[in-house]
Amino acid sequence: MVQTLDDTKRMAIAMELADMKEVQNLLIANEEKLISAIGDQEIRKRFEHMLEDDRKNMGVLETVMVQYGVKAEPRDTINKMVEKLQQMMEGSELTLYQKAFQHELLKHQQVMTGLLIHKVAQVVGADVAVAIAPLNTINFENRAHQEQLKGILEILGTRELTGKDPDQGLWGRVQDAIAALSGVFGSAVTQTSDKQDMDIRDLIRLDHNKTNTIFTEIGATDDPQKIQEYFGQLYKDLTVHAIAEEQVVYPKVRGFYGDDNTQELYDEQAQMKQMLDEIKSMSPSAPEFKDKVKQLMDVVGDHIRQEESTMFAAIGNNLSAEQREQLSTEFKAAKSKIQDEMASAMK
Repeated sequence: MVQTLDDTKRMAIAMELADMKEVQNLLIANEEKLISAIGDQEIRKRFEHMLEDDRKNMGVLETVMVQYGVKAEPRDTINKMVEKLQQMMEGSELTLYQKAFQHELLKHQQVMTGLLIHKVAQVVGADVAVAIAPLNTINFENRAHQEQLKGILEILGTRELTGKDPDQGLWGRVQDAIAALSGVFGSAVTQTSDKQDMDIRDLIRLDHNKTNTIFTEIGATDDPQKIQEYFGQLYKDLTVHAIAEEQVVYPKVRGFYGDDNTQELYDEQAQMKQMLDEIKSMSPSAPEFKDKVKQLMDVVGDHIRQEESTMFAAIGNNLSAEQREQLSTEFKAAKSKIQDEMASAMK
């Protein structure tokens, strides 16, 4: 019987993502404290922009974690580090420069963790790389924040040591450095700062892309262990996706998409769930296993094509940008809850 298992490499990525979320919370808290402590209007404005980015990036990170579909708790070492840094940032032992310096170090840690996850995902599996793709938004903006923090540290450090300001031309250098980063990350940015969340169509499309990638991975290997691993992830992803759509998306679109069209989507997913359970009961080394997966792929493919053509068009014509973003937030929350319920049921 195929089991919905998570191998050690995938769980390690999940733990890194959990660590990133803890650090992201700390970055937001730090910036709120620094803004209240800084009198310089230019520096305060830059921290306010960082805070806006980091609040948005928390949503992006939560999207990545839900799309990835494997959950873990942050390490004890990260929890202890966060607690210690919180105490340092709240206390009076550090100067303003030293607090900003600790914040820059934390940004560096977040950058390196994000880049590490990106590289590891490329090694572990193409479906993982697809799932964590929005992480590049956070990686880009954290690197841009690092460059701004270098300029801030120059000013704060020079003032504390000499009582004078450094060469103000440093802001030009900072902006040049940030501009240079766009050549590295560029199109990786997937959610601009004025958005509350992704468009629901983009979020559903991320699920579809990951699903298609896993089907490709299953077809490309004859290793029963790898097939078991990929199908395990496919089973969880499709099940969670289907239940969340039925709870959040389909009731919302039925009024303007039509009863018949919406019911067809429900029926297709009922067929898909039945096929998933049938395949789950089979051995991945059985000759007919891949044939059954191919049949499932055809059913899922038809379902995806209907959603991405007529349903997406109906959503675009009938929901505002704000409504589409709100629906995305609700869909993401539903997926996270269902993932937790499935994980608890497997214990």
